[in-house]
Amino acid sequence: MTPALVDAEPVRAENAPRQVLVMIRIAPPHRKATADYATSYGDGEDQVARRRRAKEIAARNGFDLQDNWPMPLLGVDCFVMTLPAGTTVDHAIQVLSHEANVAWAQPMEEFNGLALEGRRDPLLDAQPAQTAWHISDLHKLATGRGVSVAVIDSRIDTSHPDLAGQFSHVRDFVTPHAAQPGPAERHGTAVAGIIAARADNGIGVAGLAPESRLMALRACWQSPATPATTCNSFTLGQALEFAIEQGAQIINLSISGPPDRLLANLVQVAQHRHIAIVAAVDPHNPAASFPASLAGVISVTADAHSGMLATSYVAPGRDVPTTVPGGGWGLVNGSSFSAAHVSGLLALVRQRSGSAQIALAHNDQREINACLTLAHLAVGYRCGTDNRLALVAQAHGNN
Repeated sequence: MTPALVDAEPVRAENAPRQVLVMIRIAPPHRKATADYATSYGDGEDQVARRRRAKEIAARNGFDLQDNWPMPLLGVDCFVMTLPAGTTVDHAIQVLSHEANVAWAQPMEEFNGLALEGRRDPLLDAQPAQTAWHISDLHKLATGRGVSVAVIDSRIDTSHPDLAGQFSHVRDFVTPHAAQPGPAERHGTAVAGIIAARADNGIGVAGLAPESRLMALRACWQSPATPATTCNSFTLGQALEFAIEQGAQIINLSISGPPDRLLANLVQVAQHRHIAIVAAVDPHNPAASFPASLAGVISVTADAHSGMLATSYVAPGRDVPTTVPGGGWGLVNGSSFSAAHVSGLLALVRQRSGSAQIALAHNDQREINACLTLAHLAVGYRCGTDNRLALVAQAHGNN
């Protein structure tokens, strides 16, 4: 019997360049007219056959087979292989491209959260989204009720008093078989709070969409020595596959990295299912920001700046008070958190209309006008000169 693959630890930066992802085709189903890739993968014989092929390919080339995850949406099984010393990634991919049953092979890429070092100040009295977007007014029209938002990020503090009860799914794709979950991590917890912190509970902050339902999908990890957040192709691919299969309506990716074929294919599947993908733009290298640079992805940055993507939106991302691990609140900065604002705003839009249209302010900075984004979806409301939501009757002096 072929032994099961062991649970792998997250791929650290020093190891990532020596790993590749190998996509082995899942045979199209043929036993039942109604079958699909997902049901085909459930066949034990097919699983064993694919693992055997992967082990043979690894042995033939001197690679070490580490882990795998089925990607039935793409018709492949994704295997992680570590290369021996002296073998380059480019050479390995060239060799693997000639192997039978291999759909493609690619580098194990790394992605990073786009958080800037925040000030260690007390919680601000006013959230930037309240000042700029007047979110308490927006909540008169929508709160995100019933909208599913997948937060693919580091481990979220799901027991935080401002977040408890806000989750439909909690999954760990970094260390999935750990006996006990590790400590909550700052980046994912902050993103979740901006999107869906509970409103009107007398503590902390209010999320943009406080009645949305979050999927807490851990595909990233926090460095033990710094606040840096890192993810890779394999963990992100698993989380994306899960979010799509579980019916997420919005997927928040507050990360950026190099182009990646696996992730691009999964994003395309999500878009075909009318799932909105929101991603952060790296202000230091906007043109190379992935997946924000993909067509159809809603790309977001904290500041208008030269060289930003022509299609990017500008949303609050400076001195944002939000949830932090351990039941507290703190300030965060960066386009990671701008993306979270837009995911929350889209949840409000989705509740009202099922679409994902965003209105811009009347300037050349591509700043979002949250009032205009929602007002046209509700009869009897308009935006005042101060961009605050108002009843049309009230605006004309009729009570």
